Formats: sequence, C-alpha cells, structure tokens
Amino acid sequence: MAEALRIGIAGLGTVGASVVRILSEKAGELARQCGRPIEVVAVSARDRKRERGVTLGQAEWFDDPVELAKAKGIDVFVELIGGEDGAARASVRAALEAGRHVVTANKALLARHGLALAEIAEKKGVLLNYEAAVAGGIPVIKTMREALAGNEATRIFGILNGTCNYILTRMEAEGLSFDECLRDAQRLGYAEADPTFDIEGHDTAHKLAILTSLAFGCRISAADIYMEGISNISQADIRAAGDLGYRIKLLGVAQKTESGIEQRVHPTMVPTASVIAQVHGVTNAVAIETDILGELLLSGPGAGGNATASAVIGDIADIAKSRPGFQHGPVFGRPAKELAPYRKARMRAHAGGYFIRLTVHDRIGVFAAIARRMADNDISLESIVQHAGLVQVAGQKTVILVTHETTEAAIRRAVEGVTKDGHLVDKPQMIRIERAG
Repeated sequence: MAEALRIGIAGLGTVGASVVRILSEKAGELARQCGRPIEVVAVSARDRKRERGVTLGQAEWFDDPVELAKAKGIDVFVELIGGEDGAARASVRAALEAGRHVVTANKALLARHGLALAEIAEKKGVLLNYEAAVAGGIPVIKTMREALAGNEATRIFGILNGTCNYILTRMEAEGLSFDECLRDAQRLGYAEADPTFDIEGHDTAHKLAILTSLAFGCRISAADIYMEGISNISQADIRAAGDLGYRIKLLGVAQKTESGIEQRVHPTMVPTASVIAQVHGVTNAVAIETDILGELLLSGPGAGGNATASAVIGDIADIAKSRPGFQHGPVFGRPAKELAPYRKARMRAHAGGYFIRLTVHDRIGVFAAIARRMADNDISLESIVQHAGLVQVAGQKTVILVTHETTEAAIRRAVEGVTKDGHLVDKPQMIRIERAG
C-alpha cells in the first residue's frame, strides 16, 4: 500500500470536526478504496481549548492557518474557515503556491477569487477541489467536471440554499408567517443569527456563479447576478400560488441566450407536479440541461456537518487515488486562462410569465384600469381575478394576475402605471413563473 496522504485541516467547526471524525471512523474503508491511508497530521483553529467531540491524536497544532498551509509535513490543505478574504484566502493561496493540493467548502472565496486561485493551481500542477462549496453533499461539481464530458449545457437551475427552502416549506405546510419560520430555522441551527446572507439570496448567488462558470466555460461573475430574496414572501403569496397550482421556491437560474449569459436568483413559482416542487425542507436540488443528455436532476442534503463533510472527504479521496505524474484536469472544466469573459445577457422575455399580486382600493373601474395598463405595455394576461380566498380588509381587495410570456421591464412599467393611477394600497408583489423543471 502507498504512503499515507497527509492532511492539514484549517477550521474545526461543525464541518471540520465532522471531517476529522469520519476520517477516523472510516479509516480502514477509505484506505482500501484509495489504495493508501489518509491521516490528519495537522490542524488549525481559533480556540485550542474548545471541546469539539473529536480526538485529534498526535496532530500538530498551528495557530496560524497560513503557516499550516505552507507546512512541509502535509500533502493536502483543507480550508474550512469561511469568508471570501482574510485567513481563508491567504491560506489557500499559500498552500497552492507551496505546491499543496487544496480542498475547500468556501463558495464565497471561489465566487470572488476562484479564477486567480485556479490559475495558481494549474500552474503548480495541483488540485483545487471544491465539491462541498455548492449544494452540500450533492456531487454536482464532479458531475459537471467529469461525468458530462462532451455535453453542452444550455441551462442550469436549482434550489441551492437549504435555509430558504426550509422556510418556504414550513410556510406552506403549516400556514406560518415568514418571521415565525425564520425564528424556528434559527433555533434549529438552519439559519444564522444574522440571516441576511441566506434569505436575501447572496449564498445562492455565490453557488450559482460557480455553476455558471462550469456550465458555460466563462469566468466567474457573481457581481452580475440579478438577485431577490424571500423576505417579502407572505402567506397571501403562498396560498395564491397553491390555488393556481404552483409552489414557491427560491431558485438560482443560469442560461445561455443569444445576447449572452443570464444569471438570476429570485423566488419562483413552479408547478406543484414538477420534480423541483417536491424538494422540501433543507434539501437542495440542481437541474442541468444539456444537448446530449437532456435534463439531469441531482437532489440531496444541502447543508449540515455530515453532508458537507461527505463532499469534503470525497474530494480528499480523489486526491488520494491520484498518483505522481498524473495530469490533473482544469479547476473549472477548462483551463483558467481559456475561460471566456462573462457576457451578461440583455433583459429578455421570461418564459412562463409572471404572477402579480396587487392590493387595491375596492372601487369601480379598478379592474379595467389594471387591464388597460397591461395592454398598454403589450402584456397578455392569462387571468385576472379578485382572490376571494385571501383575508380581505374593508375598502380593499386583492387582485391576482397571471401573465403570458413577457419582459420584466414591461411588467414594472405596467405596475408603475397602476401606482400612478392611485389604485394601490400596498406594495405590489411580482414572482416569476417557471413552467419547466
């Protein structure tokens, strides 16, 4: 059997501790699968005294993760610190420059600095693996980098944040408000004390940017993603969607168009009979549409210590199976220097139309005025109804519109017109409808 693969782990939180535990518990099986033992020989974390529920054995302790990254006694540096800059960026860069393989679960780091790090890894001939950075335990990175060779991707979309999916699932199933579900998610550890990064779509956007680069061979461009979160989703929206045969999910969507690549993160109505609509709780799902295979849907645990640790260990095992002289594949599916500049698509027609909820004054002529504003902007309506199933306030009524295919710009112009007409009582709600998936 070959010599042991020596691992240095920076970050011993929930995921890091799970990686250490699983590597210890599964040591024999992993050695048989990889043809060599895998040993944790060094670690780094902020607090040496903290009880983590794992045994570190004879592992050397480093207070500075950068020093660990450069240590000659390790073969692989595992970064589980988090954050797009600071110690995470410095240590990963140091490890790659020192010729160490790197495994990371850090989507923010890759979304911001992935191209530069990939160039270093490819120059040094080492691996930069990041399966755990997107969709937790789902092997979507490996699938896109390896299993779909020869396929040309046309669209990729999915549920990439377990916190948001948990909240939306609870809102529908139990009739709870957004705030109630968020508090429960925080109590259970699914949401942070400051949940902004999750609920406003930033986490999904970082993951989508990585998938977009893999799918379309372009440079990562997280700053060019249109983004909306779920904090404005109400029970009125959940119930109206259900009555219309839809379920609301926070989706990340990337697709090729004639004018470039479109990336967007926003609440979306999907048909309740669709596969993506059946993904509940903290589960994630990623759909990949290609010219050869058609549509592939991958679904599984998207968060948590074990799910993320499973992906990290899979990346470590891949490195353990490689041998000296083996030519490693590019970090983002093609050489970093050959990744095309990102070209943002123009605003275009959105297949599937829009759901619009308007709270208006209860008076004669409102329906006609709304319909006129839609017509003035060339918006074809599939339906326009007063929604009797929602709680009504005296002097007000809720109007639900479902449009045919149109543009977001046209929808916004029409709603602005209705606002100027003085008919709206409250802020309008607009949610895209995805017919497919």
